[in-house]
This record gives sequence, C-alpha cells and structure tokens, in this order.
Amino acid sequence: MSETVILCRTDELSSGEARRFDVAGHRIALVRTEDEFHAVGDRCSHENYSLAEGEVWVDEREIECPRHGSTFDLRTGSACSLPATHAVAVYEVEIADGNVSVVLP
Repeated sequence: MSETVILCRTDELSSGEARRFDVAGHRIALVRTEDEFHAVGDRCSHENYSLAEGEVWVDEREIECPRHGSTFDLRTGSACSLPATHAVAVYEVEIADGNVSVVLP
C-alpha cells in the first residue's frame, strides 16, 4: 500500500535547487526545475554519494553526482553519463495547497 508524505512547501526550493529528505526508510532527493518538482533516489547508483549535493541541470532536467560526475534524468531516473550505468528510483510527486509530497511505494 502506498503512502503520500509531505516533504516541504513549494516556496522552500528555488529552481535549480535540490534537497535531501529521509522518509520512512527512503532517501530522496527533491529537485526543482523551474515550476516542476522531481523526486529521485538520493544515492548515486555508481557509488553511495548524495545526489542532492550535486549540480542541477535545469534545462536538461538532470542532476549530477558531485563525486564522479554521472548525471541522471530527473524524469526517468536513467543514468545519462558514465561512470553510472544503472538508474536511480523515481518517486511520484504531488503538489497540493502549496505543499510538495511524494508517493512512497
């Protein structure tokens, strides 16, 4: 059974910003690109580094791992560049009443 959890208010993140949230055993990087919010697993699939600490590529809708430079598509979780070859998890995001929520599996 899925669960919806509020992470923050929409105005707490600026475009190009990422923030890590630890919720119910899930480590999530919430990323804002312009008016869109994306939630992906916060562990780089190449090595265990926080993606929320990396650079957000707003136009490409990607986030870069700060350790080795792998990039991940924020919409699909797919690895876009080496050395990562595996995708990261993607979480459904809901916006309601100024809150950003994720749906946990």
